[in-house]
Amino acid sequence: MAKIYKVENIVASISLRTPVPLNKLKKLQNTQYDPEQFPGLVYRFLDMHVTFLVFGSGKLVCTGGRSREDIMMAMGRLIKELKKIKVTVKPGWKIDIQNIVASGNLNRTLDLNKIAYAVDETEYNPEQFPGLVYKIANSKITFLLFGTGKIVCTGAKNVEEIDHAIKTLLTSIKKNA
Repeated sequence: MAKIYKVENIVASISLRTPVPLNKLKKLQNTQYDPEQFPGLVYRFLDMHVTFLVFGSGKLVCTGGRSREDIMMAMGRLIKELKKIKVTVKPGWKIDIQNIVASGNLNRTLDLNKIAYAVDETEYNPEQFPGLVYKIANSKITFLLFGTGKIVCTGAKNVEEIDHAIKTLLTSIKKNA
């Protein structure tokens, strides 16, 4: 099956296994740090559209990457920046993908009322939101479906899960709506 979606955002967690002095890190460009508002420092790579939340414990949350490679590249740059403030990152850190957001187009209009009536695991209230929410059974994956045929998928941890979920979605729609 040809890919009918593209990854828009990946959220990943990373542990550097070493503390990070946020007061030193905040002196670098493209950072925001207000410990009275939030305990983490925001570090942006504007050219990559990747953002890290950096915590003093050495734990990170990375958003904005569209692939594991994007995150790896941004991590390499972050490690170089940390070296500037005399933080040595031990080898062995790993990227743990928490969530992938993908968008796509089924290239057909969808009768959301019919789908809501015929397919289990759906929620649809057009007065409150124009999209139908479809939760894949026994999965953390959720779709937003729109009448135009556009879809948004959240909750996957890898693209294989998205591929499988889309097959499930298409089968459900074809069979019931």
